[in-house]
Amino acid sequence: MQYNVTVIGSGPGGYVAAIRCAQLGFKTAIIEKYDTLGGTCLNVGCIPSKALLDSSEHFINAQEHFKEHGIEIPAPKVNLGQMIKRKGDVVKANVDGIAFLMKKNKIDVLKGVGSFVDKNTIKITKDGKESTITTEKVIIATGSKPTPLPFAAFDKKRIISSTEALELKEIPKHLIVIGGGVIGMELGSVYARIGTKVTVVEFLDNLIPTMDATLGKELQKIAKKLKMDLFLGHKVTAVENKGSEVTVKAEPKNGGAPVELKGDYCLVSIGRKPYTDGLGLDKIGIETVKGQIPVDDHLKTKVDNVYAIGDVVRGAMLAHKAEEEGVYVAETLAGQKPHVNYHLIPGVVYTWPEVASVGYTEEQLKESGKAYKVGSFPYKALGRARASMDTDGLVKILADKQTDEILGIHIIGARAADMIAAGVTAMEFRASAEDVSRMSHAHPTYMEAVKEACLAATENRPIHM
Repeated sequence: MQYNVTVIGSGPGGYVAAIRCAQLGFKTAIIEKYDTLGGTCLNVGCIPSKALLDSSEHFINAQEHFKEHGIEIPAPKVNLGQMIKRKGDVVKANVDGIAFLMKKNKIDVLKGVGSFVDKNTIKITKDGKESTITTEKVIIATGSKPTPLPFAAFDKKRIISSTEALELKEIPKHLIVIGGGVIGMELGSVYARIGTKVTVVEFLDNLIPTMDATLGKELQKIAKKLKMDLFLGHKVTAVENKGSEVTVKAEPKNGGAPVELKGDYCLVSIGRKPYTDGLGLDKIGIETVKGQIPVDDHLKTKVDNVYAIGDVVRGAMLAHKAEEEGVYVAETLAGQKPHVNYHLIPGVVYTWPEVASVGYTEEQLKESGKAYKVGSFPYKALGRARASMDTDGLVKILADKQTDEILGIHIIGARAADMIAAGVTAMEFRASAEDVSRMSHAHPTYMEAVKEACLAATENRPIHM
């Protein structure tokens, strides 16, 4: 079979690229080695983790907050099996939706492992059987997989990755989480809410260390409210599965007494690495650099007709970043002039409250020597937050000291994940803090905190603080 474009991998980057290619008139195929479409995000990442996060948040609200709202119910219990089942139903609905979109857009779905024979020929291997297709263009979108510790491989029983953490058959008594980044804090908070003792060990001195330090410090306070134990600035030196328990040894990186932790599960969430196994890149002369596929500014590899997007190339490993790149490549192939502003791709942590960020962090501005000003506003001063009992968190605005242009927006609080889109919009149009502060914001809403933070950044004159 001959195709104009073949996409290898059906995660958010891959399936979006395929849809956009089909919309633009290309005869398109997508190759997926697993039985379901959607990649890590829909099957064992973004979607299932958010399903469990929502379920655990409902439980803790019923357990701790309903009574104050005047809702009296018997003491709630966790049915983990039903939580996992609902999560599975959510996943199925989403992956079935992707399959429908493939049919709607007349995209051929080819199941099996796709590998290069040459730059225009792809071999597809499934259950020992091989077939080949020819194609004019190829988009590699094979994503990433969890990174294990060099001295402790995933055994998928006691030493687990995020994949296994989404399928546990029992509520852990003590979950040790190695890595206080996005995945560790999201899944750690799921189990902390439903009764698990959770201990987080993080090498750096702050949680979610890639984000603005203020957000990490606020998240520490919230984690402690969930009774999570935090060992920041600690280096893990050993992890051992002892059958019914796992032992983790760590030591302060700046010196001090080592610690030994014992739990029934250890979640290793120290990051992810590009997945290119089995692609046959050597057949077309492509070598990875630190695991990544090198691409130019148009996401083209050294091979003229082969492009790569998402987690296998440079940049943040985010589903929406991969989607933007998928559209970018499709439109480039159609002769259009698309654009991706990498600086304004937001990052989100789906704890509760949520954490969301876009633009420069304060640490980055300090390092660059750029003159800036800061405005912040706490959720506890917000009427909407008081009404919903979601008073943890704040909005932090960073603006250019001379021009007042917004340089960064950092939010930790209820609905931050949705609110950050307004921040991206403002920054795409290069709004100043005063611009936003003079726009009417509906009352009472969480977005009023953004307006107040902009007022604080502009003239240090927030109204409600």
